[in-house]
Amino acid sequence: MEAIQFHLGEKKLELVTKPIPEIKDPYEILVKVAYSGICGTDVHIIEGHLPCNSNVFTLGHEFSGVVVDVGSEVHQFIKGDHVAVDPNNSCGRCHSCHSGDPHYCKIGAITNAIGIYKDGGWAEYVLVPEKQVHKLTEGITLEHAALTEPISCLSHGWDLISPITMGDKILVIGAGIIGNLWVALLHLQGHRRVTVSDSNLSRRELLQKLSTGFECIAPAELRQRQEKDPNYLFDVIIDCTGSAPAMEHAFSLLNTGGTLCIFGVAPQHAKISISPFDINKKEIRIVGVNINPFSFPKSLGFLESLSDRYLQFEKLGVKTFPLKDYKEALEALKKRAIAKAVFKL
Repeated sequence: MEAIQFHLGEKKLELVTKPIPEIKDPYEILVKVAYSGICGTDVHIIEGHLPCNSNVFTLGHEFSGVVVDVGSEVHQFIKGDHVAVDPNNSCGRCHSCHSGDPHYCKIGAITNAIGIYKDGGWAEYVLVPEKQVHKLTEGITLEHAALTEPISCLSHGWDLISPITMGDKILVIGAGIIGNLWVALLHLQGHRRVTVSDSNLSRRELLQKLSTGFECIAPAELRQRQEKDPNYLFDVIIDCTGSAPAMEHAFSLLNTGGTLCIFGVAPQHAKISISPFDINKKEIRIVGVNINPFSFPKSLGFLESLSDRYLQFEKLGVKTFPLKDYKEALEALKKRAIAKAVFKL
């Protein structure tokens, strides 16, 4: 089979041919990958900004596919099932896991993730534990299911910042794939007073394909409006950029009682400077969002609700590539010519 392997020491990606993995654990499932996304986290890993397996391994933690074989103790799945795979796996024994917070687990969680520490979905086939596999309903296509993992993270974020009162002024910073998915989710839930900010003109224009009617402006325009009107403020701001300067500016745009959701993943050593006095005076809430504890079933529900109205790849700015064109895919992301790249196998 073909697979894209990553060498951390050399910060090098390489398309290789290797044997199809064989089931050795009775609770394993062999999945033939259909679609596998390139996440911003993957880009950070390739650049050396986020930790990962120090050995050679296959990236890819957002993928859907078809079951082609199951271990002897797997009884919930059969060959031919269409599935999405949750890349995260906790130990199930520590205090965090027993408290219902598996994403805080220091033994498993992100340090045991498929596509970050274990071989992932940038390959034709991948072995995964049964407990991390989720069956798709007939209403969810394999194409849409490639977005299950990112939407599961949005679902967790949605729970953390809810309730968002109808009529609140909302700002989404970043019109990449995550920003676009937040836009889709907010519109689905009935919110209409939403502004989107992105420095890239092509991405601002691309957002119009979702036909939400939301205003999309450049960060410079945000600053100009703020300078003209000190009451140009937002009740909820969702940062999808991972940019420390963007987060810092977002803080100054918060209304009293406002919420800043830091969804985008910043580099490990990034810093921001904010006023603790303003946090106290304005009763500001700052919420971080880390992966997707128990939110895959909710994500599948969102996928059914969003469906073709929001999830057509063209509308979201998603472009598909074969594995062999991985360099082209990464270059398109780097140039911000597209919102997301997905390998189509």
